[in-house]
Amino acid sequence: MSELTDEYEVLSVEVGEHAERVATVAIERPDARNALNGRVRSELKDAVATAEADDDVRALVLTGGEGTGAFVAGADVTDFKGRGPVEQREASDRPRVYETVDDASIPVIARINGHALGGGCELAQACDVRIAASGAKLGQPEINLGLIPGGGGTQRLARLVGEGQAMRLVLSGELVDAAEAKEIGLVDEVYDEDDLDDGVYDLAASMAEKSPIALEFAKKAVKAGSRMGLEEGLEYESELFVQLFATDDKDEGIAAFLEGREPEFEGK
Repeated sequence: MSELTDEYEVLSVEVGEHAERVATVAIERPDARNALNGRVRSELKDAVATAEADDDVRALVLTGGEGTGAFVAGADVTDFKGRGPVEQREASDRPRVYETVDDASIPVIARINGHALGGGCELAQACDVRIAASGAKLGQPEINLGLIPGGGGTQRLARLVGEGQAMRLVLSGELVDAAEAKEIGLVDEVYDEDDLDDGVYDLAASMAEKSPIALEFAKKAVKAGSRMGLEEGLEYESELFVQLFATDDKDEGIAAFLEGREPEFEGK
């Protein structure tokens, strides 16, 4: 049985309901359009860490609770009122939820079922793949509050869409619809609402069938591409590739291929 429970205050959790070995964690703050407050951040960090350690989970889907029109509408701005730099520096201590998601050893898919704004857009950027409903909107409107993105939006966004597009979104606070978000590279796939789950869980299921060790190493190698120089990245990729030759999963994968059957990876 999965170690993930549904005993969170502001999250709901499902494991295996949509696809085998796929967990879904949904933010459930309908009164605040799933905005990120301290409780949401704390519970999300715990849920991601628990999913990583759970042998029954090999892929994770993050999404917003239904019926709000939001994936995450942003940070809970009421938390900022009266807060000075000392308090905010304490609140910004790393690892934050964004780093927890970004550094997760298992694949994390953002199921963007509504608006992903500010911290919600940054949360989606921290995921490995972003799949949006056609009616979703995304953006970094912090500039309208006299602020800048503080959850990685000035860094991950530019790496996803390029500096020019990132400047446009961050400096104007403009929102883009899902189609334009796909066009500029902010999201990877867009589906009509009725087809969103098929798109998300078909992909998640295909990932969850793979070797957990290979998934982890593949994530590390791809992420290194935007964080290292080319030569350094190639060396890192080569080292990870070689290390996989010490795993039982590599032996199982090769044997299954030669025998014409589906592999049964155990994460060893």
